[in-house]
Amino acid sequence: MVITSLDQLDPNGTYTYADYLRWQFTERVELLRGKIRQMAAPSVKHQRLSIRFSRLLANALWQTPCQVFAAPFDVRLTRMRNDKEVKTVVQPDLCVICDPTKLDDRGCNGAPDLIIEILSPGNSRIEMKDKFELYQEAGVLEYWVVSPIEKTIQVWTLDEQGIYISRQPKVEGDIVTTPIVPNLAVDVTEVFED
Repeated sequence: MVITSLDQLDPNGTYTYADYLRWQFTERVELLRGKIRQMAAPSVKHQRLSIRFSRLLANALWQTPCQVFAAPFDVRLTRMRNDKEVKTVVQPDLCVICDPTKLDDRGCNGAPDLIIEILSPGNSRIEMKDKFELYQEAGVLEYWVVSPIEKTIQVWTLDEQGIYISRQPKVEGDIVTTPIVPNLAVDVTEVFED
């Protein structure tokens, strides 16, 4: 059965990627461990930051095997072939994928190498807790949380034990780099300019 309205779904139900593929409504949603999370429309400030990071990443990744993708772009964090087994589908603001075998016509099947989430009012708890845990479990090598209000970039790097280690938050005057994208240098002051 095709679902055309979010109202047709049980907000307390548990869903899979197979279910998600049948939904044909305008609202943007993600599945976090089978639970629906509705996404708000991004603000102008959010979109400016997303475009700035996209441009920096695309330039740094030019003529490398890695690619950057921006939301809306489905990321199935666990590599499974059976859509009925996939219970987490996220749409990170930006993600870098260096393994082309993870890409298919529907998005990414497996953990991206780098995920960047830009906080919006109301999504801070989800980004900081729920997605942090999901990205760590899935093996996302680096997870950046960008705070437009505080004008900071928090970077977590996965260690050998599969645990995120936090770096000191990057603030105005700092440069953010990553071994995943060796040519990338994000000037925090410039990226947050109005």
